[in-house]
Amino acid sequence: MRLILWGINYAPEPTGIAPFNTGLAEWLAARGHEVEVVTTFPYYPAWRKRPEDRGRLYRTDRCAGVAVRRCWHYVPARVTALRRMLHEASYLATSLLRLLTLRRPDVLLVVSPPLPSGVPAWVVSRLWRRPYVFHVQDLQPDAAVGLGMLRPGRFTRLLYALEGLAYRKAAAVSGISDGMLAAFRSKGVEDARRVFFPNWVADVLPGAAGAQVRAAARAGFAARHGLDCGQPLLVYSGNVGMKQGLGVLLEAAAVAPPESGKLLQWVVAGDGAGREALVRQAQERGLGAVHFLPLQPDEAFAEMLDAADVCVITQQAGTGQFFFPSKLLTVLGRARPVLAVADADSELARAVREGGFGLVASPAEPAAVAAAARAMVEAAPEVVEQWGRRGLEWVGRFGRTAVLEEFERRLLEIARRR
Repeated sequence: MRLILWGINYAPEPTGIAPFNTGLAEWLAARGHEVEVVTTFPYYPAWRKRPEDRGRLYRTDRCAGVAVRRCWHYVPARVTALRRMLHEASYLATSLLRLLTLRRPDVLLVVSPPLPSGVPAWVVSRLWRRPYVFHVQDLQPDAAVGLGMLRPGRFTRLLYALEGLAYRKAAAVSGISDGMLAAFRSKGVEDARRVFFPNWVADVLPGAAGAQVRAAARAGFAARHGLDCGQPLLVYSGNVGMKQGLGVLLEAAAVAPPESGKLLQWVVAGDGAGREALVRQAQERGLGAVHFLPLQPDEAFAEMLDAADVCVITQQAGTGQFFFPSKLLTVLGRARPVLAVADADSELARAVREGGFGLVASPAEPAAVAAAARAMVEAAPEVVEQWGRRGLEWVGRFGRTAVLEEFERRLLEIARRR
């Protein structure tokens, strides 16, 4: 099978959608398929291009058997709704031109966001007389409305019309969670064209670190970053943007502890469009219990998770039905308990409740977040061990080989039906 993956994020971007686009392309290439990727120069999550990429219009990299066609796009220094639209439009314009120079594939795989890529994908698929699969990582228009970035009106209706066209014309529409598949059904996608393609974890999970390993990780991590090794450590790692709603952690950190309570230390390790403002807010409020770190490389990231008492995953209120954070899988793969700061009806909250690997608190109630955090760090050791064990059991269904083999099978079916 010859496949072209068209998506805005790819390696070496360390987080978000890029690792999964990269993993899929390289896995298919290793299986003997011919794979090309049309993407941009890396910029996420910092929203900055590397110095060596600035001013470059096009470039081809070859990585792990994959031809990676990189295209210039506009990256705003400060992200607003308008600049985000210009950012996506520039990507679609330059990458579409590059796409049209390539030999036609058996299947075109389009990764959304950006949502508008569905329209040129349909046009190209008609020119090539080849099918396209529309893979959705975020329900972008629903999320934008939920975040308050868009209000109902003509432009919002236009976005939903573009979404509907992308879904109708695709040979298949895939999503990363059960909630997304239910949303596709409500938007008119028949069951035969709906494909469950979740993000994945390694086939062999590291599991829970032993007490001595955790103690060593804790001591080393605390010493390097000026933390108190004897006080509870709550860690968030990932993108620092609007949809994460990380401001609630500042509010929770400001909640006064009980007289006999330990001091909760909050670590935010990441980068993104909202990081600068979040750091400034913490400084202005004198929140010394909140510590900011850059995204950690793999080895340091593993040490940080082992050092943590609790891993925190946040979602902005009103958006939990449109996102499913892939970072949850990584955290559970190391058997860490999870504090989910998310709406009660969100997929994240539902997963935590059903899996039994942590607690849920509302993003609208900072005091409840602080109380849940304190309850978790003060839980009995056997309860903490049970949270970790249940998390490992829950995440086991997302093993890399099983997920990718099933998606490969669906792609081959579509290629044969063209």
